[in-house]
Amino acid sequence: MSPFQITRTLPEDATDAALRADVRHGLTTTPKTLPPKWFYDAHGSELFEQITELPEYYPTRAEREILTTRAPDIATATAARTLIELGSGSSEKTRLVIDALTQLHTYVPVDVSETALTQAGQALIAERPGLHVHALIADFTARLELPDTPGPRLVAFLGGTIGNLLPTERAEFLTSVRALLSPGDALLLGTDLVKDEEILVRAYDDAAGVTAAFNKNVLSVVNRELGADFDPTAFDHVALWDTQNEWIEMRLRSRTAQTVKIPALDLAVDFTTDEELHTEISAKFRESGVRNELAAADLHLTHWWTDEAGRFALSLSVAR
Repeated sequence: MSPFQITRTLPEDATDAALRADVRHGLTTTPKTLPPKWFYDAHGSELFEQITELPEYYPTRAEREILTTRAPDIATATAARTLIELGSGSSEKTRLVIDALTQLHTYVPVDVSETALTQAGQALIAERPGLHVHALIADFTARLELPDTPGPRLVAFLGGTIGNLLPTERAEFLTSVRALLSPGDALLLGTDLVKDEEILVRAYDDAAGVTAAFNKNVLSVVNRELGADFDPTAFDHVALWDTQNEWIEMRLRSRTAQTVKIPALDLAVDFTTDEELHTEISAKFRESGVRNELAAADLHLTHWWTDEAGRFALSLSVAR
């Protein structure tokens, strides 16, 4: 078997079809919405990398701190021979876990970007002779078909990305992850924690305006891919803390009454002054809530680790 394989389970035209469907649906509902996955074209990914280095944005540093400290514990608890990472991107943080898993045979990164998968996979096998990498071009929110790999399996879903899903979506996602696992396999889950509102809002509305540019980039993606005429300067970035739902909401607020044309969809969208386009939620969690959501998907929480400041958590749960 080649040490690096890549399998496409996502049709070549799936991204374009999904964008068209999301834009048409999202901009014709009330309130108007666009999913956060469309932030991440090449420029959006660069902006997000800048965000992770901002002083206000703690999650990436906090999670890396936990992984650095607890990777040996993760390895001991799971003895994983296959590591599956959902939304793997550059696989940068995951290297800490890969290095700790001394019995690891196969790494299965899952991402929609063939370029990111190829670059990360080839770098990994060059650095770690003997490791097999079987990359999947796939949408992890859809049903996954995993390659035949040795157990035990460990699925990693890092970065707090689960917080971008609504509660019903999280339940469906965790149930789908459980379906991938055999009894004794495990899920390593990153979750940002509830904390002071000011800290949270600053993390999503930084002084340098990088997150604002990242938020507005979704408009540039729609312009480029669908021929729309959004003017990003006609929208203000908004980040709010929803106390009841315990999540951050990111929005784009129209500065004036305007009409946006999207020729590829034969669609004209009216915005009133101060009307808000919802682009992202980022839910924050408590240990009890995470435990309950995992249990509902037949996953038993066995380990709970936080950074020293208690800002972020990694949980390990086992399929029963």
